[in-house]
Amino acid sequence: MEADERKKLIEQYRHGYEAVAEALLKVTPEELDSRPAPNKWSVRQIVHHLADSEMIAAARLRYLIGQDRPTIHGYDQDEFARRLYYDRPHEVSLELFRLVRQSTADILDRLTPAEWIREGTHTEVGRYGVEGWLKTYAGHAHKHATQIRVARDAAAKK
Repeated sequence: MEADERKKLIEQYRHGYEAVAEALLKVTPEELDSRPAPNKWSVRQIVHHLADSEMIAAARLRYLIGQDRPTIHGYDQDEFARRLYYDRPHEVSLELFRLVRQSTADILDRLTPAEWIREGTHTEVGRYGVEGWLKTYAGHAHKHATQIRVARDAAAKK
């Protein structure tokens, strides 16, 4: 990956929280729990997913940098949503998402060329490296910010 592409992806990653926070502005209780479709997550569930996913992403990056050839474990996000009480208040999860992302972005800014090419093995996808990690997570929050807007729009139409 070229340095300018990496820099753009880091900036996208860094601004993910802002995209989510903007999508949540003036969210109502009805919008928080409305689902755009029966098999889709509510806004509240999306926020909890973002916090859980961000903690896992942060640990994955730290393993890739801090250990030689680590095993990166997959997880079932739908099981997390079912088992981790995604009906609870969302505010702490939103703040956790913000802080973990900020901490990880600070690490990304400092990585050396040798650290950018570090790799491990993902239990579901095989070879897994720092650059691939960045490609995965740079747009993750933005994707979910869009889902939040769709869910809120669906709630407003009901």
